[in-house]
Amino acid sequence: MALFAVLTTQAPKGISADEFKRRLPEGFSHHVSLVDKGIVKHSWIRVGESGGLNIYDVSSHEELVSALYDNPLSPHIEFTVFPIVDAGSFDVEAFAESAG
Repeated sequence: MALFAVLTTQAPKGISADEFKRRLPEGFSHHVSLVDKGIVKHSWIRVGESGGLNIYDVSSHEELVSALYDNPLSPHIEFTVFPIVDAGSFDVEAFAESAG
């Protein structure tokens, strides 16, 4: 499995802010289904921002793209994706050897 941190930011292009707000329950329902399936491991709202930070645990980049873009609000959300690694799986000795 691969972990990704995904920053989401509301970007309601092509629809009004009111329409975006009206459709939020659809997007939230999609998000909850990802949580229920274990795809979204952690989810936080970014205080003072119009978006969130979510940790996805997926088997492939394709699964991540599907999880993000199957959301009915995805055309109106900007995603910033960071691959992350669990600190416990980091091989310190191999890194030290490669650093010389």
